[in-house]
Amino acid sequence: MITEETLVDKLRQEKTQAKAFEVLVNTYKERLYWHIRRIVLNHDDTDDVLQNTFIKVYKNINGFKGESQLYSWMYRIATNEALSFLKKQSKNQGISDTELQDRMVANLQADVYFDGDEIQLKLQKAIASLPEKQKLVFNMKYYQEMKYEEISAVLQTSVGALKASYHLAIKKLEKFLKED
Repeated sequence: MITEETLVDKLRQEKTQAKAFEVLVNTYKERLYWHIRRIVLNHDDTDDVLQNTFIKVYKNINGFKGESQLYSWMYRIATNEALSFLKKQSKNQGISDTELQDRMVANLQADVYFDGDEIQLKLQKAIASLPEKQKLVFNMKYYQEMKYEEISAVLQTSVGALKASYHLAIKKLEKFLKED
């Protein structure tokens, strides 16, 4: 396994860039896919956002300062790309962010790549009802099992604020799931 530092060095050198980028994509594509998928919910949209994320990483690797881990930097790019995609979608459709989330959850049942049952669908509806930051924190902590320090590096927020957001998200999800 190649170290992040070595990978970044190889990405910055023209003669090793193509091979290093292939390693980067193969190393992170699945984790980034699921991170994005939990934000945009649709497989095809996730693929588009993932591709845009890797393009941005490729174009901006020289701007990576190494102040955080490479994957934290890429998660931040993926998060921003996914959120920008959703904002663009709601603007293009002339609907609110909440309405867009409702439509996306409703479309999950028709998505051939969604293999969840009614309980999973209900959980996705509950997660969709959360404010953006709580949703991101919940998904990273619960589904991706990231540590608060890692989430802090991605979202550039204090660990204390993340713990509070996660706690609030859990309380809201419990309430939502008990209501129906």
